[in-house]
Amino acid sequence: MRLLDHNIIFPELSEADEEGLLAVGGDLSPERLLLAYKSGIFPWFDEDEVILWWAPDPRFVLFPSELKVSKSMRQFMRNCDYEVTVNKDFASVIKECALAKREGQSGTWITKNMIKAYTKLHELGYAKSIEVWKGKQLVGGLYGIDLGNGIFCGESMFAKESNASKTAFITFIQHTSYKLIDCQVYTNHLASLGAKDISREDFMAFLE
Repeated sequence: MRLLDHNIIFPELSEADEEGLLAVGGDLSPERLLLAYKSGIFPWFDEDEVILWWAPDPRFVLFPSELKVSKSMRQFMRNCDYEVTVNKDFASVIKECALAKREGQSGTWITKNMIKAYTKLHELGYAKSIEVWKGKQLVGGLYGIDLGNGIFCGESMFAKESNASKTAFITFIQHTSYKLIDCQVYTNHLASLGAKDISREDFMAFLE
């Protein structure tokens, strides 16, 4: 595991430990974040920790052509009164993701500094949000990084109404031209929608 300094570089992915932890330290500048994502690396750390950089093996991804939508979910989406938008309110989406309570987590890794950093990436055209509205109320959404090479790196999602985050994700995938969605690490929620593990080597082949 490497300790980063002011130089915007990362070690080889082979230096990551068994859990995928590659490096600590550095900063959340747009330049470093973009280099990280383009190198198969992402930040993930608690509010009271130093910045931790990860490159897990295997990597959890979704190929849009393999999206699974249950019959009940298809029926829900046909009958619900949700409206789905893109990049209409990035600031609210990332703040709601930070506030969302998650099983097994006492706090959030979406710190104030993370919000500031990803908001800057949004202003630069790299970070994207998907919103779900019920009337004028924001009830769900997700955000992530568009690398511009056919890969979208999903970061977080939230829901305040039934199936709102699933509606955001499914609608996004069904209307996307991306060849791969990076989901980073395994979750039951995304596995049920068709996400699966691939080797870090295969993931890097897609990135390159």
